[in-house]
Amino acid sequence: MREELQKILAPFKGEKKDVIPMLQAVQNEYSYLPEEAFESIAEYSGVPESKVYGAATFYSQFYFSPRGDYEVKVCLGTACHVRGAAQIMESLERELDICCGETTSDYKYSLERVNCVGSCALAPVVMVGDDVYGRLEPKKVKEVLDKSASEV
Repeated sequence: MREELQKILAPFKGEKKDVIPMLQAVQNEYSYLPEEAFESIAEYSGVPESKVYGAATFYSQFYFSPRGDYEVKVCLGTACHVRGAAQIMESLERELDICCGETTSDYKYSLERVNCVGSCALAPVVMVGDDVYGRLEPKKVKEVLDKSASEV
């Protein structure tokens, strides 16, 4: 993995200002930040490993365990909340047998909440990858998951 990380980091100048873009590049490759990434980025940038890790934990965009092939995001913004997004989340948790913030054991799905996807007129909204499903009802959750899985 060390050689792979070096290839990912090679386009960067190895300056302190590159830490966040390097973290993003590693995550783009692996879908999360493996432990080895922190040491490699620290060595390459000259920034202490604790500071690299601190930067990664500060931002919610970074993940520390492998993500699923499909990221399921449930909007829990005001419009979606008022129109039943909590029940959608509960249905997804039951259907996937995971809690919000977790990934299925087969790494097919990761489930998370988001504050807004900008589709308030379609509330409640769920995103599976880049696909948006609006005016969703709990009884249609399985259908949405089945559709996303069949589009491979």
